[in-house]
Amino acid sequence: MRSRVPAAGLVLGVVSALIIGCSVDDPPAAPPPPPPMNPVPGAPGAGDPYYPMDGNGGYDAVEYQVGITYDPAKGRLDGDTTVTAKATQDLNRYNLDLRGLTVQSIEVEGKPAKFAREGEFELVVTPAEPIRNGTTFTTKVVYGGDPSATPKAGGSENGWQKSKDGGAFIVGEPHSASFWYPVNETPRDKAMFTLTARVPDGWTVISNGREIQKTTANGWSTTSWQERTPVAAYLTTVAIDKFTVDRMSLPDGTPLVNAYAPGAEDRRDTGRRLPEIIGFLTSKLGPYPVDAAGGIYLDEDIHFSLETQTRPTYAKWADLITVVHETAHQWFGDSVTLNSWSDVCLNECLASYAQWLWQESRDNENLDDRYRAALEIMRGSPGFWASKLVDMGTGQEFHGVYDKGILAIHALRRKIGEGAFARLLKEWPAAHRNANASWADFEAFTIKLSEQDLRPFFDAWFHGTVIPPEAELLPGTLRG
Repeated sequence: MRSRVPAAGLVLGVVSALIIGCSVDDPPAAPPPPPPMNPVPGAPGAGDPYYPMDGNGGYDAVEYQVGITYDPAKGRLDGDTTVTAKATQDLNRYNLDLRGLTVQSIEVEGKPAKFAREGEFELVVTPAEPIRNGTTFTTKVVYGGDPSATPKAGGSENGWQKSKDGGAFIVGEPHSASFWYPVNETPRDKAMFTLTARVPDGWTVISNGREIQKTTANGWSTTSWQERTPVAAYLTTVAIDKFTVDRMSLPDGTPLVNAYAPGAEDRRDTGRRLPEIIGFLTSKLGPYPVDAAGGIYLDEDIHFSLETQTRPTYAKWADLITVVHETAHQWFGDSVTLNSWSDVCLNECLASYAQWLWQESRDNENLDDRYRAALEIMRGSPGFWASKLVDMGTGQEFHGVYDKGILAIHALRRKIGEGAFARLLKEWPAAHRNANASWADFEAFTIKLSEQDLRPFFDAWFHGTVIPPEAELLPGTLRG
């Protein structure tokens, strides 16, 4: 017997076959499995030859969300900080930098992690599971103690310090951040920064960036500050005191916050000139490179002021020209950050010369005459010329850059001419905005911009240890 298919069924069968054969795509191929991991420890240092254990390898910090509670009466800090970072290799462990304070617990991606202390300030973190290269991950550290008790090196490393009226502040370079929160403490790894600080009512917290929230409850106030422009760790800060706070805005709406500790209120007139200073520097250096402004005026006799980002910290003796200097650092040092501490002339020589630019404009000073007068005094002083301005050696970073450095930059101005120098002041920070640079980068940039062979000049002034030859000592109009 033969079976016969009805016509309608035959048509449907043909259509179905066409659909199956022509319209249904093959299932997509499964993605290839990820390559096998080869997790190894991140390096315990970032590679600065002067401070080889500073910073760490294996990751790039993206953001610090620092939370602290501080009671000035007790001097105790309790911290709860989350570090967001991106792995640059497969990691089975990595380091953060933290000085003195006691760690209670660490979580990586919400899971408890093992930790240990090594050396003077290494905090070694071993996550429950290895971290794959390219992964963004979080590390939450809970810690506490008396940060003012942590030993410090002196010099420009001030550490956490109690103010004479009972408050506290933190300033220092090359080290400051690791005294109060876990950090990748190298200028090479800039990151965003948010601070949320809880203090007893009556005390005020000032930090970097913009104030985003303040609340009070149960006798405590909580303030949050946020800096979205990437910042080097040593340029982060917190100051806790019974401040008088002045709030203004720059012409473009950028918020300006000046805070005056008790005893520093007589400097409010200086602080009110900051919009004028920023306007002047903008005309010389290009657009203001950060998104907040102001200053922290202490009544403390520390021997330096510091360009803490957006809100420099000023010692008791700081005057108007100090404000010009630290504000110029927002371009030179904060926006364009040194790659290694041997490059510190990028910060200090250029910011120091901004003082001369201000005095030339506001006080009608003849800078050539000022240069020659200084030269007459220093010609017979071998010690003055012995300070190298580049690659000066560990612990010598701040010798010469404030005085010899000014003369060197003025000589450079006369060497390359007014037009090229004006371009240099604007184009250099624009080319490296929010990034790192080395002194070698600056030399190459200046040689290309000026279209001159400046190697003998740079060798004599910045790498040399004796008075430069006359051709480099008195270039251009300085010969007159």
